[in-house]
Amino acid sequence: MVDVLGRGPLRSARLRPVGDGELELKYRVVHGYRRAFRMAGDGPALVLIHGIGDSSATWAELIPDLARTHTVIAPDLLGHGASDKPRADYSVAAYANGIRDLLTTLGIESATLVGHSLGGGVAMQFTYQFPERTERLVLVGAGGVGREVNPVLRLVSLPGAHLLLSALRLPGMRLQVGLAVRLLRLLDTDLGLDAPELVTLVDALPDETSRNAFIRTLRAVVDWRGQVVTMLDRCYLTEGMPTMLLWGDRDSVVPVRHAYGAHEAMPGSRLEIFEQAGHFPFHSDPARFVALVEDFTASTAPADWSREHWCELLMEGRAGTSAGRPDTARNRQVECELREASERSAT
Repeated sequence: MVDVLGRGPLRSARLRPVGDGELELKYRVVHGYRRAFRMAGDGPALVLIHGIGDSSATWAELIPDLARTHTVIAPDLLGHGASDKPRADYSVAAYANGIRDLLTTLGIESATLVGHSLGGGVAMQFTYQFPERTERLVLVGAGGVGREVNPVLRLVSLPGAHLLLSALRLPGMRLQVGLAVRLLRLLDTDLGLDAPELVTLVDALPDETSRNAFIRTLRAVVDWRGQVVTMLDRCYLTEGMPTMLLWGDRDSVVPVRHAYGAHEAMPGSRLEIFEQAGHFPFHSDPARFVALVEDFTASTAPADWSREHWCELLMEGRAGTSAGRPDTARNRQVECELREASERSAT
């Protein structure tokens, strides 16, 4: 029997419906803070990490399909969704630690990580910090592989952002934003493609506590010049780590050229471009997204990490250079990114 997506025989022995109760939020208290998450299904662990200002709800329509063959865990990152929003460390390294600790409380030793936008940066950081607990890596419009980012996010990183976000929720302002979004869509701009989703993220910041957490998270990764953290200098460490990059070719938040750069920097990675899709390709074409993730996990073996191999990569790898790589225009661009990264966080 072939499934409706044409992906070949269904593994009926492992298929089962996902009950509504499984998609409801669950909670664990870790280090004194409540962490919300959704968990469903059975099989190898698959962790879905959302982007900035978002929550696990962004994956809700995909979870039932993915949970047919996986144990799916979709957390609300600290400061997001229904998780607590303390005055805390919202760096990508802290988020990676939080993912590790939540998985540990759930009895999950290793998993395939799927990260969108900021969540992609968190997934890469998790892979860097805890390679022995990472089976595969899927990056979706991920941050952390280039400096460029949407100018709106650079603006919100500036002083006074609290007032700006508060003003956007005023009734009159909301109407003007809606008109601007419609105009951008009529003009068929890339930002117009993503604008409705981005406005929804602002709507998800109903109070000062939520806005403070959003701004703290944003300033940990973005300033007025663009993204302030990078994984390009450590991408060579993904050798032997099954990696897939999924990107919309009209992504207005993290340009698609970042996907091509990351693909070149990550040995053996797989690249899939969603045509006419923006920053949320898993919303634009969820069926293709699920099919790609299922095929990727089914056709690749989990990473076989060893301390010896990790040490060899570190010893032979470059420190701020791309020694041994061909002298191509793209590699020269990577070199430029690495030089710019010297001022940024190295965590």
